[in-house]
Amino acid sequence: MPSAAARVVLVTGVSRFLGARVANTLQADPGIERVIGVDTVPPTTPLGRTEFVRVDIRTPSIAKVISSAEVDTVVHLNLVTSPSVPRSKVKEFNVIGTMQLLAACQRSPDTRKLVVRSSAAVYGSSPMDPAVFGEDDEPVEPPTSGYAKDACEVEGFVRGLCRRRSDLTVSVLRFANFLGPGVDSPLTRYLRMPVVPTVLGFDPRLQFVHEDDGVEVLRRMTVEDHPGTFNVAGDGVLLLSQALRRAGRSYVPLPSPSISVAGDMGRRFAGMSGFSPELLRWLTYGRVLDTGRLVGELSWRPKYTTEAAFADFLSAQVPDRGVPLRIIERLIGRRGT
Repeated sequence: MPSAAARVVLVTGVSRFLGARVANTLQADPGIERVIGVDTVPPTTPLGRTEFVRVDIRTPSIAKVISSAEVDTVVHLNLVTSPSVPRSKVKEFNVIGTMQLLAACQRSPDTRKLVVRSSAAVYGSSPMDPAVFGEDDEPVEPPTSGYAKDACEVEGFVRGLCRRRSDLTVSVLRFANFLGPGVDSPLTRYLRMPVVPTVLGFDPRLQFVHEDDGVEVLRRMTVEDHPGTFNVAGDGVLLLSQALRRAGRSYVPLPSPSISVAGDMGRRFAGMSGFSPELLRWLTYGRVLDTGRLVGELSWRPKYTTEAAFADFLSAQVPDRGVPLRIIERLIGRRGT
């Protein structure tokens, strides 16, 4: 549904790939007067007419930015998922940062809309999961650690804000894993490993959202009013084994306790920082989302299916350098597995 035009939009996490893309998309909208991007470090890509403000959302300074600029729409994309960042810092950014940001929104008389990037990881991954998760489904095994637990807490804070500021239009987006030529994430680094470890006895169903579709959903939620919680993913699924065959990757099934050993190879050859518990559970049990609510609300379907998003990701990859299988065998053998 069309809304009163967003006039001044603040985007958090603007120095990361998703924040930069969303800011660049919003600034092209002639109806938006100002786009303000905030982050703790300067962006490495040009932001055009987006105004960059170096500010830490964990501090009360974010409230000053929102009030002084008379921000009416906040797009919160600053959910840190990288395992390379120390866990204590990740929790501060995700939880404390969100608390400060929402407190600033609550106090601002100008703020009327909030769009929050969440994660499908809030559903967890377990052997007892339903075939498809809808937005009203509760996780069978709620996340107990990592960014997945942070995302659950963030959504709880957002619900609290909705109770205190019932006049706000709030959209919460539970994204499947992003894929595309511009995405660099624990998942893409896993898929780029020269020999990919999988969990012995499991072939999970996976679902992806293409970066272009993710940006379009965030744009629509910003310039239109679509309150509620929505799953965001491309249509269809891929089995992990299908994905690895299409990628031309060699893979080795390992007992779950041995996967951490393979993380040594990920650090050496794919820039990974090991396997987080969330990633390991997802690579064991998978997760599939029902996106019917989003499709009905927007009268729109993602341009890319899960298969098409994966194919576009592959199209931008550098050919494998052919690191031999003996590397992973040596790593495993060294630990006596």
